[in-house]
Amino acid sequence: MSGGGGGKRRGHEEEHEEHENHERWLVSYADMMTLLMVLFIVLFAISQVDSKKFAALATGLSTSFGTPTEVLSGGPSLLDPGGAVAPDTMPKPGVDGTNEPQEGEVDPEKVAELVKATEEAAVKEEVNNLREARKELRNALSRAGLKNGANFRFDERGLVVTIATDNVLFTSGSATLQPRGQRILNALGPTLRSLPNRLSVDGHTNSIPIRTAQFASNWELSGQRASNVLRYLHNEQSIPFRRMTFTGFADTRPRLSNDDPRAVVVNRRVEIVVVARVDESAGQAVEDLGNQSGSTTSGE
Repeated sequence: MSGGGGGKRRGHEEEHEEHENHERWLVSYADMMTLLMVLFIVLFAISQVDSKKFAALATGLSTSFGTPTEVLSGGPSLLDPGGAVAPDTMPKPGVDGTNEPQEGEVDPEKVAELVKATEEAAVKEEVNNLREARKELRNALSRAGLKNGANFRFDERGLVVTIATDNVLFTSGSATLQPRGQRILNALGPTLRSLPNRLSVDGHTNSIPIRTAQFASNWELSGQRASNVLRYLHNEQSIPFRRMTFTGFADTRPRLSNDDPRAVVVNRRVEIVVVARVDESAGQAVEDLGNQSGSTTSGE
């Protein structure tokens, strides 16, 4: 009998546990339904085009939760009047739809103007520096009694100092520096050494082909002449190798057309280019501004 009584108590306890579990489920279900209802009410209110209804909802919710009635600074609505959603892209350059940039914004046009003005100022300053270098180089040649020892002009690279090779730097078909050529380099050397610019030494020949045991073509001849000038500037004028480069162009960059009788002499030359310290894209501006003064001869 005691066993039977125990069985009844266990059955009563199981019924009591099932009753308790059932009540918890109802509470959870009711909470979930309440939250869903509130969510859909809020979504429905937000979706309405009438901003007054949304303001009323915001006021009611804020009163219930004890929070300020203002939803966002600047207004109580999340949507524009009429229910239109804000566009994905903001008006430019001004956020208010005007053409005037707002405080803290960058005006692309003004940035472009500033960059252009900065580049122009840099070109002007560098051209002035190169003109001053040209003046010093001319004075040095005059003091050495070599007033016509070199010609000067500007191109997109910078200031070009042209020295004729015809019996000045070298004799025909030779890459051995002549005494007069050494005097010219000695006169130019101190000024070139004092400049911060890089130097490019370019060798050029006329169109008459050459083929000797030493030089297979004008390419080898022009390159060797440029190399010998570079080495002389280093050895005799102490200009560091790291500041200089040399190139042989043969007859590919003539100063005068081959139809001109003077081309045989004029096109044989070595040029020392004082490279402008500006961006390469500004090279044309350097040439245009540098040559504005007109003449490109040493007597300019």
